[in-house]
Amino acid sequence: MSDLLTAFEEYLSVTKALDALTVSSYLGDLKQLENFTEKTLTKLDTTDILHFLASFDNKRTLNRKLSSINTFFHFCHIQQFTHEKIKIPMAKVPKNLPKYLSAEEILQGIELIDRSKIAGLRDYALILFLYASGCRISEALSVQRSDILEGWLKIRFSKGEKERVVPLAPIATEALDAYLKEQSMASSYLWLNYKGDQLSRISAYKIVKKYLGVSPHVLRHSFASSLIIGGADLRVVQELLGHASLETTQIYTHIQKQNLAETMHSYHPLS
Repeated sequence: MSDLLTAFEEYLSVTKALDALTVSSYLGDLKQLENFTEKTLTKLDTTDILHFLASFDNKRTLNRKLSSINTFFHFCHIQQFTHEKIKIPMAKVPKNLPKYLSAEEILQGIELIDRSKIAGLRDYALILFLYASGCRISEALSVQRSDILEGWLKIRFSKGEKERVVPLAPIATEALDAYLKEQSMASSYLWLNYKGDQLSRISAYKIVKKYLGVSPHVLRHSFASSLIIGGADLRVVQELLGHASLETTQIYTHIQKQNLAETMHSYHPLS
C-alpha cells in the first residue's frame, strides 16, 4: 500500500474514528479505482472518476464507492496533497421502506428456542437484546459485561465511536441474567460461541434467521418502528439509534403515517 493510502487509513481510523470494516471498504474502493483507471490516485481528474462510476448500475453501490472517493479527495485537499478539490454529488436513490417485525411476531418466534441448553439461553437472550436495545449487530457483539449496569446499556463501539446509553427492557435483562448465570467461560464479552470466543457476525445472523427468518438488522428496524408506532418523539428515537442526523431517522415516519391510516380506516365510520 502506498504512503498516501497509509496516511489516509490513519486519518480514517484515528481522526474520523471509523471502524476497521469501514476503513477496509474505503481502501478497497480506492484500489479498485486505481486498477480501473490504471493511474495513481493523485493523477486522476473528474472525468476518470466518472468513467469508473459509470461501470456501476446499482445506485447504492455507486454511492458507496463515491463516498470513499469524496472522502479521500477531501483528505488530500486538506493535507494539500492535491490542489483541485474534487467532490461529485451522490446519485439519488429511491428510499426503501424498512422491513420490521411486530413484538408479537418476535416473541412468538423465540418461543421455539430450547432454553434447557446454554446455546438456547444465549440465542433467546441475544434476540431480545437486539430488539430491546436497537443495537447494530456489530455494536451488540462488542458489548462487554461491564457495559450493562442497572438495566442501562452503554454502547461504546458504534459508528464513529460515538458513545450512547440506552435503557433495556426488564424481559431482556432477565433473559440476559439467565444466560450469564449458566455461562461459565471466562470472557469480558457477552456473546460467546461454544469455544468461548466472541460470537461472529455470521453466527449471529444464522441465529436470528433460524428463529425469525430475518437478518439481525431487521430487529433494529423493529425496535425503531415499535417506538414510532407507540408515539415516541423522532428525536428520541434518533438518540437511541445513534443516528448522527435526524434525516436518517425520518425513514421511519412512514410507519407512523401508516399506523394512523390503519387506525382511521378501522375505526372511523366513513372509512
